[in-house]
Amino acid sequence: MGLLKSWLVGRFGGVGTGQQVARQSVGARSGLRTRIRHALPYYAVLLPTLLGLFVFDYYPAFLAIYHSFFEWDIGLPATWVGVDNFVRMFTQDRTFLRSLRNVGIITVWIVFQATVIPLVVAELIFAIKSIRWKYWFRIGMILPAIIPGIVVFLLWRFIYDGSVGLLNALLTGIGLESWTRVWLGDPRVAIWALTFSGFPWVNGVNTLITLAGLQNINAEILESSELDGASRLQRIWRLDIPLVFGQIKLNLVRAIIASIQIFEVVFVMTEGGPIKSTMVPGLWLYYNAFNYHRMGYASAIGVFIFVTILLLTLISMRIFREERA
Repeated sequence: MGLLKSWLVGRFGGVGTGQQVARQSVGARSGLRTRIRHALPYYAVLLPTLLGLFVFDYYPAFLAIYHSFFEWDIGLPATWVGVDNFVRMFTQDRTFLRSLRNVGIITVWIVFQATVIPLVVAELIFAIKSIRWKYWFRIGMILPAIIPGIVVFLLWRFIYDGSVGLLNALLTGIGLESWTRVWLGDPRVAIWALTFSGFPWVNGVNTLITLAGLQNINAEILESSELDGASRLQRIWRLDIPLVFGQIKLNLVRAIIASIQIFEVVFVMTEGGPIKSTMVPGLWLYYNAFNYHRMGYASAIGVFIFVTILLLTLISMRIFREERA
């Protein structure tokens, strides 16, 4: 009996220890069931949202990826073609290739609008000493955001109108009548007219994001820069920009996503013309899907847009992470 007891102690650490381990195991299982039971109401509340995301966001996206490998015209059976749709985009579709050039131009300008101009405006508001005036300027920045974008696009279409447009009337009034033209009807300037619409190009949301970063800078750091004799431009370049780098990167990523997906402004103002000189990938996807009923090819364009946005976002975030390090 003594030998058996010694063996049990050596093997299991004693009967009491084994019982204690068993009780701990039972307690752990009971605690897990309790946590699950308490979390069930929260999961139940989240379930409709998750189902909505799956049905209206994830399912269509995966379906588009699947159909991008098919030649599928509405009303006809789908035929597997592999990567032929993607090869066709870059070897046969001249309109798609031109749309890439156009969206590249638009992306460069939108990135500038979304990073540099909001920083300048935010610095001007941040320099105001009056708290009351700062408040009203913040209100002024957010008010344009409540105006539907379609209204702004229609307004600029009127400004660019070749016969009764405000821009041509202004040029005529200052003696530059030779500069007047049908801005949205001239293939040489239509893409630039689209790009420069929206003057003065102040994005209220981006400005407020940048301004919030500036206001979070420790006041002692700003006072120290003044005591060291730093000028306003030196402080902005060496202090403000590094400290609001996170906000600038956020604005940059949002600008890349918005520019690659751009659709509404082109559709409303030019419909991709004249002679498809303002076509962009998002609008070309729309035409292929709903005008030409080439759903497989449209899905391939959509997959290309998704992959491009993903890669550009990852690359930009990596570059900025390395620069900060």
